[in-house]
Amino acid sequence: MRGILNTGRTIRQGSYVERKNSPAYREEAASLHMNQVDMLDLELEEGSHVRVRSDQGAVVMVARPADGLARGEVFVCLGPYANFLVNPETHGTGMPDFKTTPVTIEPTTEQVPTVREIMERYGGVGYED
Repeated sequence: MRGILNTGRTIRQGSYVERKNSPAYREEAASLHMNQVDMLDLELEEGSHVRVRSDQGAVVMVARPADGLARGEVFVCLGPYANFLVNPETHGTGMPDFKTTPVTIEPTTEQVPTVREIMERYGGVGYED
């Protein structure tokens, strides 16, 4: 399925920002919020794993139904999983385009990487506990 990724802050993500290695932060940051009809089309249940791919990269996340999203729209809170997908180009503003990133979503049996794994995979440093 092709879709448009929007990112932003969530209250839950913000409440765990000081504990980025915690299971609760991972659960929030690795959630791909989707329109329920799109989930049905992909034969996904809540909690199914999906590979989300953009021109920037790909990452395995957890599908979650969300009210208020139109078909073809998906949402991920800001964090390491979203950063895999958003183009770092800032157009001279110092901020990447966190909205309207084209993505492809497909079911997978792969595991969702931990925050530490995702940070280290591309040369970053894992957050301290």
